[in-house]
Formats: sequence, C-alpha cells, structure tokens
Amino acid sequence: MSDRTNLNPPDLRPDLAPHARLAQHAPARAGQPTIGMVSLGCPKALVDSERILTRLRAEGYAISPDYAGADAVIVNTCGFLDSARAESLDAIGEALSENGRVIVTGCLGAEPEYITGTHPRVMAVTGPHQYEQVLDAVHRAVPPAPDPFIDLLPASGVSLTPRHYSYLKISEGCNHKCKFCIIPDMRGRLVSRPAHAILREAEKLVTAGVRELLVISQDTSAYGVDIKHASDRGHRAHITDLARDLGSLGAWVRLHYVYPYPHVREIIPLMADGLVLPYLDIPFQHAHPDTLKRMARPAHAERTLDRIAEWRGICPDITLRSTFIVGYPGETEEEFQTLLDWLDEAQLDRVGCFQYENVKGARSNDLPDHVPDDVKADRWDRFMEKAQAISAAKLAVKVGQRLDVIVDDIDSDGIATCRTKADAPEIDGNLFIDEGTATLSVGDIVTVQVDEASEYDLWGQIIA
Repeated sequence: MSDRTNLNPPDLRPDLAPHARLAQHAPARAGQPTIGMVSLGCPKALVDSERILTRLRAEGYAISPDYAGADAVIVNTCGFLDSARAESLDAIGEALSENGRVIVTGCLGAEPEYITGTHPRVMAVTGPHQYEQVLDAVHRAVPPAPDPFIDLLPASGVSLTPRHYSYLKISEGCNHKCKFCIIPDMRGRLVSRPAHAILREAEKLVTAGVRELLVISQDTSAYGVDIKHASDRGHRAHITDLARDLGSLGAWVRLHYVYPYPHVREIIPLMADGLVLPYLDIPFQHAHPDTLKRMARPAHAERTLDRIAEWRGICPDITLRSTFIVGYPGETEEEFQTLLDWLDEAQLDRVGCFQYENVKGARSNDLPDHVPDDVKADRWDRFMEKAQAISAAKLAVKVGQRLDVIVDDIDSDGIATCRTKADAPEIDGNLFIDEGTATLSVGDIVTVQVDEASEYDLWGQIIA
C-alpha cells in the first residue's frame, strides 16, 4: 500500500447531507436588496432552497455569500432527527448572532413554537415547501427593488450544487407510515410532479451544462401513484417511463430513495442498456421481519434477497446502496445478528448506518424495550466493521479495471477528486487521480484504469 490515504469515508447518516451555503455570486448593484441562505438537511431540502433563491433572483434580489453582506438571512431547516433539530437551532442562532434578521423555513418550520421558544427574535417561520409564504416573509423584511432592465429569471435557476450535477425532485411527501419517521407529518402525502414538467426542467439543466441528474423524492418508486400514472403531453407519470425519458437526454441519471417494489425490476434493463446509471439507493433499514414490523416498513427482507439476485442477474454491474438503523426499540441480539447475516448474503456495495434515536412526534418513541446507548454503539461498530470489510473486498476487485469517472474537483496540487458510476456525491466514496490532470476540468467524464483501492476509495490513472 502506498502513502495514499482514505480521504472520504462515506456518509453514515440516513438522509442528511452537510449543510450548504450559496457559492459566490456577482456583487449587488447599488441599492439592490440582498439575501443570504443557509440550507440544511437532505437533497430534497436543497432543491427547495434553490427554488426559493431562483424566485428571489427573478424579483431583483442579490444573493450574498456571507452574513455581513445580507439584508436578511433565510435558514432552511431539517427536523428529521433530534440531532438535526439541534443543528437547525444552532444554525438559526448563528445567523441571528451574525446578521440579526432571520427568516426560518423547512421541515422544522412545521413547529414554529419550537423555534420561537428558543429564538424569539426570528422574523418569520414557514413550513416545508411553502415557497409563497417564504417570499412574503422576505418581502416584508426586505422589500424588493427590481430593475426591469436587469432582473430577469435566470435561465437555469440558482444552484447550490456544482454546475455539472443537479438534484431533480420528482415528488413531494410520502404515503408510508414508518414509526420512526415524521416526514409525512411535515411534508404531507405523496404529490407527484407531472412528467412533462420534470422532463422540461431536466432538459434545461442538461442544456446549461449539467452532466449528471440525481433523481430524488421521498419514495421514488411510488412516483405517479397519486395521479394514477396519468399521461400528459406525451409523458406518463411512472418511474420506469420517467427513467427512460431522462436517460434519452445524454446525462448520467442516478436514482435515489427507491423502495424495492416488484415493478423496480422494470428499471434494471434500462441500467443494463446504459440509459440509467446501474445504481440503486434503497433504504432497507433492517432485515429481521419482527424489527421491520415494529418499524411499519413497506418492504419484507425475505423477498429482498431474491430481488437483489434477480437485479444482479439482469445487470451484473449494478451498485446497491442502502441505509440501516441499529438499536431500534425492541431489537434483540438475535434480530441484530439476523441483520449481520443478511448483510453477508446481500453483499451491498455502499452502506450507511445510524443508531436509533427518538424524534419528537414519532410513534416509535412509545415502543417498549428501548435499547441502551452502549448496546446501540456496540452494534453500530460491529455493523460498520462488516460493511467496511465488504466494501474493501468489492473495491479490491476493481483494481485493474477501466472505469468512466466524472471530475468533481481539482485541488491546488493537481489532485482530481472524481466519482465512478457507482458513487453518488457526498455520500459515497471517490476515485482520485494524482498525476496527469493538467488538461482536466471539473465536469469532465474520462476513462481511468484503477491501480489502487482502500475501504471506500479508489485511485487511478487517466487512459482516455
């Protein structure tokens, strides 16, 4: 092994991305109102932030990259876990301290009293995807001053991600009633976007230079169920049809948050044919049937192993990513061992895990036999040890292979941070190129030969 080190262990949280601040923008003109944004939580919340900022830009607001230059700050919060709620309160407190004029939105905004009880000085609180209410709050705090000759809707909108990839939200809400989750209470039941509207947004993104579309929702495989898979303007609201249509645009298409329903099988041939990336992000959460029953999960572990084998039979190169909860109330050592044994059989490529914690309003709080913290920590360690060993073995097999990678970053030393088709941004590993990168640019897709592997990351040399 060389002196190369494991630079990027995968995110071990279930559905949380590091908070994002808006990148640098052109300076505001004299007298132009300016807004700052702090975006917390998952990619779905990030898309909400982008939509809010795009609307504000169209109304003549400038976007500030720091607190000092903003007339007010919007904090888009997360409320999925108690730790995320605490992080949101901290971010609100920081914005109040640094700027003083703060508008709160997002999932935690569904509980305004919880926020104002800690931070009574916030100017307004709105709930998730309440775009009009957020804009009204901004208008009250910082009245718009548009210039009709300058302020036009940006053709590609405002993006909080690098310009070569973008999240594409296809629906809001969720119809499931998992006992540990309060997302349906905060975001409501499933509401699917029309397929033609999604395709129009995707086409604009690709035209603007996006090379990878990351499809997100709370339940991607349920897309269109609420509107009975209606067809409109030549496009059917079904995940298989949508994936096929998106795959025709020429960008990488990556599917996140896919429940393992039987009809998911129809998507796998699209992966084998190269229309969609051979990658599925599936939140299994556990494997023991009794634990899944207490979770009120919509899937059954005894069927998923058969489905995984079927998917791999159709598309041998498929990468499977999932997240799991250990220490769920009532989880016995036998149930946990079943999870470890299941992981041995499933041989998932990318795995995240978190220790169960109570979430205000979740029904799982009232379940009996909560697992002690030291036991949860021990099970997390044992789970991750096994997952790491599986990951290391799978990546070792890739040494010597030729893989297509997308370039995410090139640092001052010329080291390129890239991702293979098996890696989603921020949550999976990376492939690093440490020589011959002078002609590379961020967003390039190149072919490399893998020459080294660690538990989570790869290193390679450019060959094309």
